[in-house]
Amino acid sequence: MALHLVGEHIDKARSHYQAETGKLVQIMRGIYVDTDDDVDAMVLRHAVRIARYLYPKAYLSAASAILLGPTRDGRLFLSGRRSQRTRIRALEIIQNEAPKQPSTGSAVVDDGMGEFRVDVSSIRQRFLEAFRLRSEHAASIDETARESIAARLIEEYGNAKSAADAVWALARENEWYREGEQSERFLLRRPASALVRNEAALNRIVAWHGAPIGNLVHDGFEWRWLPIEAGGPALVRQTTPGKLPPFIMSLLPEGWLEAVLHDRDERAMLRSGKRYMSNISIVEQQSELAALPPDLLLTRLDRYTADGVFTGTYAGPGRSVIEESFERNLAQIYEHADTPRLSGIQVKAPMHLDANGMLSPSTDTPFTHILKPAAKGGFEALPLIEWMALALGRAVGFAVPATALIAMPDGMPPALLVERFDIRESVADKRMFALEDLCSVLNLPTAAKYDGTIERVARAVRSLSTAPEEDILIIFRRALFAWLIADGDMHLKNMALLKTVEPGDKQFSAVRMAPLYDAVTTRVFPRLARDRLALKLNGKDDRLTRADFRTLASTVGLRVADADRAIDDMIARMTRAADELALPKLPDYGPEGEAVAARMIDICRTRIEAFA
Repeated sequence: MALHLVGEHIDKARSHYQAETGKLVQIMRGIYVDTDDDVDAMVLRHAVRIARYLYPKAYLSAASAILLGPTRDGRLFLSGRRSQRTRIRALEIIQNEAPKQPSTGSAVVDDGMGEFRVDVSSIRQRFLEAFRLRSEHAASIDETARESIAARLIEEYGNAKSAADAVWALARENEWYREGEQSERFLLRRPASALVRNEAALNRIVAWHGAPIGNLVHDGFEWRWLPIEAGGPALVRQTTPGKLPPFIMSLLPEGWLEAVLHDRDERAMLRSGKRYMSNISIVEQQSELAALPPDLLLTRLDRYTADGVFTGTYAGPGRSVIEESFERNLAQIYEHADTPRLSGIQVKAPMHLDANGMLSPSTDTPFTHILKPAAKGGFEALPLIEWMALALGRAVGFAVPATALIAMPDGMPPALLVERFDIRESVADKRMFALEDLCSVLNLPTAAKYDGTIERVARAVRSLSTAPEEDILIIFRRALFAWLIADGDMHLKNMALLKTVEPGDKQFSAVRMAPLYDAVTTRVFPRLARDRLALKLNGKDDRLTRADFRTLASTVGLRVADADRAIDDMIARMTRAADELALPKLPDYGPEGEAVAARMIDICRTRIEAFA
């Protein structure tokens, strides 16, 4: 592998013969490379040697005098007797007319074929070249390089005034008066009294389980994710240059909480909070991380639950005696930056359950449970319906987080309390958990959460799961369950992968479908009586039959016999669960609470009978 220059490394006759016999490739008159070589790479590697061969009286100038080689985009800058451009494969030699009295020096270059000397612009001349008008040579010397050359001149001549005088002397010899003025102004300029910065810019440290994993930077125009090479798994990925990484996007508030925070955009959201789901913290200074409480599940909800009802003490907001709404009072806890931010449209709040059964907002305490209060406008029974849906899910064999209905103060309808399943369970537990919803997995914005299909979800999960066959079956059963309970809200943000990594590992030890969450029979609520599935399967989102699910099974790689067994098993379990499910005993389920619950069971029975 070598460069062959006629008259230096090979004679004319031999080069012609070897080119004719296929041993050499001619890239320009007098310049050859071996046939098996990467020609572009060879030309760039030996660019200076080629330029010296072609233009022996020219010298390296501008950026090439600094680099002693071509720029990263393959340009080599020379100054000589005339202005011209020469293209040799990946190399472009750009020559401008040299001044009448050039100031040059000698440099040593070694390109792998031995050392050789080449003339280059002196430090003074490079500085003048940087200020030439409408010059590609000048444009090749950026602000950083100018600063470096200026510092070198000041060091050589003792001070900026003497350096400017020395540069001016060369400028006058060559009648480069404008260049001399610009150079002097640059050398003698007074430094700015204060650094001017764009206040809209943002630089935040992203930490996972309290350990920094990268920086999230916005310069006022676009986002950049700068990961820290810590040796752990790649949790955050910037899949689209300039855009917020989808995993971070999936953590940001939406719906009710987005309106409460009055944040204008993603930057404002990230400035207003520090704690997020998936054990993520986003802070300005690393010292802030130590002050944030780690999310540890030290008190289990089951300890303070009896027959589906929370038996601890609720210490959260209620309705105000001065007629402030519950939502307004709940919103006040989000005025604290330490209050965890939650995604999702539904009204909800991060809570902490302590060892004495006290349930309070997790402003400066571990975030262990999620409170989902009743909504307005006919959705007062939403917590009850979600409790029932999750109870049915548990009965048919899904992993489901612990839940309880909680009696609320001031005559409000019951709320739902859900235990987190993505956090550590003790101080000694060193596992690291991350919950990534399918919007993030599929690299889709939150607004596109209804745009996928069950088949697309299955394909994505199969490629990531550490137990793909089991998870594909779970996805199949989740789709069937959503149809049987008439859940029109099982969109891409209501399904997720739970990722686990052991201390010191570089890869996730487990990537599995997360437990069932946010399941609800939507058809029992106002204006949703004809609600369809959020995600299509077999091209349909309504009037689904066993045949549709058998087709789904074939598409996602399940055996039809296994699909039939899964359907029969769920039908049998759902039939028993629908007959046995009893409402927890609470004083007030709100307007038509029990009637809505009865309608939910009727819908489930109707769909079960259609599949039986």
